[in-house]
Amino acid sequence: MYRLDQSETPLFDALMEYVNRDTIPFHVPGHKKGIGMDKEFKQFIGENLFKIDVTVFKLVDSLHHPTGPIKRAQQLAADAYGSDAAFFSIHGTSGAIQSMIMAVVNSGDKLIIPRNVHKSVTAGIILSGAIPVYMQPALDKRVGIAQGVTPETVEKTLKKHPDAKAVLIINPTYYGVATDIKKISDIVHSYDIPLIVDEAHGPHLGFNDNLPMSAIEAGADMCAQSTHKIIGALTQCSLLHVCSERIDINRVHQVLSLLQTTSPSYILMASLDCARRQIALHGKELLDKSIELANYVRYEINNIKGFYCFGEEIVGNEGVTTLDPTKITINCRELGITGYDLDMILSNKYHIQMELSDLYNVLAVGSFGDTKEAMDTLLQALKEISMEYYVKENKKSDFLDIPDIPKQIKIPRDAFNSPKQPLLLKNSIGMISGEFLMAYPPGIPILCPGEEITKEIVDYVQRLKDTGLYVQGTEDPEVEYIKVVV
Repeated sequence: MYRLDQSETPLFDALMEYVNRDTIPFHVPGHKKGIGMDKEFKQFIGENLFKIDVTVFKLVDSLHHPTGPIKRAQQLAADAYGSDAAFFSIHGTSGAIQSMIMAVVNSGDKLIIPRNVHKSVTAGIILSGAIPVYMQPALDKRVGIAQGVTPETVEKTLKKHPDAKAVLIINPTYYGVATDIKKISDIVHSYDIPLIVDEAHGPHLGFNDNLPMSAIEAGADMCAQSTHKIIGALTQCSLLHVCSERIDINRVHQVLSLLQTTSPSYILMASLDCARRQIALHGKELLDKSIELANYVRYEINNIKGFYCFGEEIVGNEGVTTLDPTKITINCRELGITGYDLDMILSNKYHIQMELSDLYNVLAVGSFGDTKEAMDTLLQALKEISMEYYVKENKKSDFLDIPDIPKQIKIPRDAFNSPKQPLLLKNSIGMISGEFLMAYPPGIPILCPGEEITKEIVDYVQRLKDTGLYVQGTEDPEVEYIKVVV
């Protein structure tokens, strides 16, 4: 299956060699193996972490010019995932996505993207100077979430914009919904342009047959993955994969070097190295356990009055080809409370922290670290909440239609860099936005720089605020004011 020995951890081994030499540090960081660290913090963290917090030198290699253990570690990652090249990103998947975009489009180029993109995509568009062409994803009005874009939508958009330089899609979505990425890949490649994929929530896909097809397997040219989301790398660790002759690998490396720090964390990179080993050698059995637990919870939740947790029954709906069963979306619409309400009850009363909430749902992310005990604790909490809130006469909250994509007056970068002035949001209708407006998490834009502010958007934002959901992106933290282009 693998060309290389996936039991290797070259970067972690190099750091262990450094530690075992008992090297005297005259290099940064200034804590010098933790000796100079705050005592309380050090006591909590422990000694070992500080011993591998080092800087660039020959033994441990350089992220920007890898020739030793980092180079080997990235080769092992490419081998494990089946890509031509893999790059460590210690600026998270946001940094990887921005690099991915800047590697395939330049200023004035069209990039086709779904509207339900993460804010890192719109940031990449601003940095590159590209012109976004939006696709509307399918919507599930029962649970109130966006699904994937369909191959038909991609083809229709490409026919309308045959001069586009690339297509970006999200697969799977935050909620674990996967579209027909193989068909989309074939359509995009028929125009001889690259397909790049925000696969933040899919670093585990290629390692178990009960999961959706991975981007690389489907023929995508590039994809970015959050190795800290499902598998065992530390927060901020991601991978950027290239698997195509359509992509200039040297260009990708150059862009990454522009965006990434020259002082990368070796702690983070070592965790990436070891997480790759774990998924490559033990991914199937670890994922079998994760999937089994998630399916158990899904079944039990659907037997609790007032809750609904979608599963295989939605496969075949528009924008849904397959599902990642490790994502557990808990819909509470029948209880007459919002997802935000449920999130706060679980957090404050039961000390259970969910991944996110929206108007109708909370999301639990399954992973290698789950236990049946933890799952049963969640189930017991949901049963108690059901007993408190469920009555047959509960008024279901109405589906909150997402506003239409507003008219783009200026390209995002021009609007972002233009002179701006603050206006009350309610008085800004008809103006050009100079800021983002997002419901967060998961960071999906309601409004992007350069777009016309509509009454529909203003009303939608107010509704989100009234339900207690997070709306952010504006300089004003209360989102009472928005900066408009003057």
